[in-house]
Amino acid sequence: MNDDQLLRYSRQLMLPQCDIAGQQKLLAARILIVGAGGLGSPAAMYLAASGIGHITIYDNDVVDLSNLQRQIAHDTTDVGIAKVISTRNTLHRLNPDVEVDAVKQCLSGSELEQAVEKADVVLDCSDNFSTRFAINRACVAFQKPLVSGAAIRFEGQVSVYTPGRNNSPCYNCLYKNEGDENLTCTTNGVIAPITGIIGSIQALETMKLIIGMGEVLSGRLLLIDGLLMTIRTMRFNKNPQCPVCN
Repeated sequence: MNDDQLLRYSRQLMLPQCDIAGQQKLLAARILIVGAGGLGSPAAMYLAASGIGHITIYDNDVVDLSNLQRQIAHDTTDVGIAKVISTRNTLHRLNPDVEVDAVKQCLSGSELEQAVEKADVVLDCSDNFSTRFAINRACVAFQKPLVSGAAIRFEGQVSVYTPGRNNSPCYNCLYKNEGDENLTCTTNGVIAPITGIIGSIQALETMKLIIGMGEVLSGRLLLIDGLLMTIRTMRFNKNPQCPVCN
């Protein structure tokens, strides 16, 4: 690290769980983020600010005025441009040292597999079940850690899946191969800060995975109710009949 980096990351370097060795791991890490919306925005921004060396973002959408209430990587001047481009511009303003690959397309098929294989950690910040299940299958196939988040109305949840480690369950162990595709922010609404809370937790869990510190949410589902301000953790086990990880 150069002098500027030592100063930029000095507050993290003070932490014995991180230190210079941990920061070096962050600088060398490659992260894949699927979705540049309410969850992908805060997750990407905190990861870039913390010194993640390489971030790849996939999203097929453009910035709409209705996004700005919660998708903090974008501002009013970004309306009409690709979310991944807006996010890349924001991350470069935050930390010009971070390498950002912005790809405006849905991530699926062989390209999904290739992107997951290259990543050290994958963040699922998407908003539909078909994409979530596809990401999970790829992460299991290549044994890549997956940090999955979701938020709707006043509620949010986060879990971490670590295929091949500690008998970890996968996303499909928790959810069957189906889901209500109408259960989205567009049709149900969402309070702005809950997406920031969930995206920030995803960033924290990602950093813990990379550095190897603390205990990640593997085998646990963190549930937040912002209206009642309750936080619960539900434990769940690997499904012996799971069609993906067994």
